Amino acid sequence: MLKGLRTIVYHVNDLEKAKEWYQQIFGITPYFDEPFYVGYNVGGFELGLDPDPSSYQNGNQSITYWGVDDIKATFEKIETLGVKVHEAPKNVGGPIWVGSIYDPFGNVIGLIENPEFEG
Repeated sequence: MLKGLRTIVYHVNDLEKAKEWYQQIFGITPYFDEPFYVGYNVGGFELGLDPDPSSYQNGNQSITYWGVDDIKATFEKIETLGVKVHEAPKNVGGPIWVGSIYDPFGNVIGLIENPEFEG
């Protein structure tokens, strides 16, 4: 039985560069930091960085959306940091907005403003 999102792992080819990028963009530092894996606690969920390229192929087949309070303000901040936008914020029904960005390694990071899921 599914219990909900617990962990998303992004594969990166430069762990130090990835740590710097995620710290700058999300304003977080890792709670677990080893040469083989770096883990962040983002609102009780795991964002992991894996530098081992042997277990994946390039190309995203899905998008994981991370919740934000105000997607327009989030994208304004992201744009000042020079982050490449994958999909600009758009309304997908009612008060729900989604958009996505690229990390420097080609991973797509989804962002969602959905007042139905507070916290």
